[in-house]
Amino acid sequence: MAQHPKDVVITDEHPKSLLFEKHAEYIVGYSKKKNDFEYTMTEHFRMSGIYWGITAIDLLGQLDSMDSGEIIAFIKSCQDTTSGGVAPSLNHDPHILYTLSAVQILTILDSLDTLDIEGIVKYIASLQKSDGSFAGDKWGEVDTRFSFCAVACLALLKRLDAINVDKAIEFVMCCQNVDGGFGTRPGSESHAGQIYCCVGLLSITGRLHLVNADLLGWWLCERQLPSGGLNGRPEKLPDVCYSWWVLASLTMLGRLHWINADKMKTFIFATQIQQAFGDKAMGTTDKAVVQLLQRCHTLVESEARSGRPSTSRNEIITNQLRTLIMQDHQIIIRELADEDPETGGFTDRPGDVVDLYHTLFGLAGLSLLGEESLKMINPVFCMPQYTLDRIKVSAQVLST
Repeated sequence: MAQHPKDVVITDEHPKSLLFEKHAEYIVGYSKKKNDFEYTMTEHFRMSGIYWGITAIDLLGQLDSMDSGEIIAFIKSCQDTTSGGVAPSLNHDPHILYTLSAVQILTILDSLDTLDIEGIVKYIASLQKSDGSFAGDKWGEVDTRFSFCAVACLALLKRLDAINVDKAIEFVMCCQNVDGGFGTRPGSESHAGQIYCCVGLLSITGRLHLVNADLLGWWLCERQLPSGGLNGRPEKLPDVCYSWWVLASLTMLGRLHWINADKMKTFIFATQIQQAFGDKAMGTTDKAVVQLLQRCHTLVESEARSGRPSTSRNEIITNQLRTLIMQDHQIIIRELADEDPETGGFTDRPGDVVDLYHTLFGLAGLSLLGEESLKMINPVFCMPQYTLDRIKVSAQVLST
């Protein structure tokens, strides 16, 4: 049978079960590599990165392995004393996305009293527009993601009274399309991530009856490809993050059983990195890239020793490398170092590079599908269910 043009191939060499300990090692190790290039370059969304890591490690039952004191102190330092909002990192502007992440983290750590809660409430309320929508920050961009962030954050703080909830719902319903889905703003195309945000807002506010659950559920279940993976909209490649956005939405709508769960698990397991190094892990293009990197490294070293400036030889090799990368969008550039051949973490799809974002949503998707080795995840707030039980916050979920 021909392969779907927008899908991936899963073979017997891909992992077939959860690499539990490897994922815990990856998350804890990531939090300690503060001098790494990757850590430095992700400063602009660090607060969300901490949320992904904290939630993932908690689902694995190893929250105690994280330095909660350091995390709490960092979050406190990121709250803007003027607006009340929380920034992604020091010396950045506050934003509603990172404000929600901070509240989620501190809810999990049972340390909400660290922040100026009234300041956060004031900040979120100030971002609501007259049409009920929410801006992400003082610069004014409007997106249904921000509507969800506002309502989710205030629900966790039990302060939904601070905003016009009816207008927020009205705006979200204006973003619904004829296919049952939701977009970023009125008239925008349906997207699984936006659907999660809009359905989540309606779940928190108890208005899921406004949605045609069968129509939207059908659109969502059509996101599953032959590999078992899900895409975010038609004609796109599967991505493990949609194991959360799509499955959580279906769970809220009481339609999770419309997905082929076994194939879904197969895809999620395949996005784990098991063999990051060695010939078996490298395709032909990967090996060619490594050889080019080694040659370029040798030339740079030799010319540095000789005191001569870089020559066109390096430019030729760099252009060859760029051509190879463009020829294969799934290429993996691996570090040229002796490391454990098995690493933790999840990728967007089999063969790519791991990151915290996809690691959380891979684990969260498995939790929704009943993976017994993981804690139960709440489908609305993307937090371990026990934390919502502890603070007595719930949301509407339709029956199957």
